[in-house]
Order: sequence, then structure tokens, then C-alpha cells
Amino acid sequence: MKIETTAKIFKELGHPTRLKIFKRLVKAGFEGLPVGSLQEELTIPGSTLSHHISNLASAGLIQQRREGRTLYCVVEYARLLAVISFLQDECCLDMPAGLQDNQQSNEK
Repeated sequence: MKIETTAKIFKELGHPTRLKIFKRLVKAGFEGLPVGSLQEELTIPGSTLSHHISNLASAGLIQQRREGRTLYCVVEYARLLAVISFLQDECCLDMPAGLQDNQQSNEK
């Protein structure tokens, strides 16, 4: 993942309301949540919610799907995992090998 892409994702998640929306959608799982339920649960005005959902979608963090008259928001878990991997990929590479092994042992 490119650093510019990751920076955009962090920028979008850096807003408290968007982070709250995203965390709730992560909790919902692969089926996502209807926008109306999200609005009601988080008590966010419709136009404000629409704006934040648009920002999360433009960063590739969520997708929307329509089932009849209901619009669902669903987390793009592959994108979320790519961001996590971006942060972890180079973790501790500058540490001497012995210290890396010791740290991994302590974490178990």
C-alpha cells in the first residue's frame, strides 16, 4: 500500500465521528448495517452521516450496497487489513535479531 493512500485513510479515520461510524461498522461484521440503523444508533443527522460515509467510501474503507430500498454500509476488510499490514510490515526491522527474537518470546 502506498504511503499516500495510507495517509488518506488515516486522515479520514482521524475525525471522531468517522472513527465512531467505522468502529460501529467493523463491529457489525460482513453484513454491514443499514444507514438508517447507523443514523439512529449513533444519533447523527442524515446529511452529516451521508457526508462522513462518503469520506469513508472515498478512502476505500467501506462500500455501500442496496437491497430494495435499504442502503447498507459494509467495511472493506481487505483494505483494513492492508492498513494494519502496512504498519506491521517493517516493525522492529532495525532492531538486532537477538532483540527481535527476545521481544517475540515475551509476547507469547
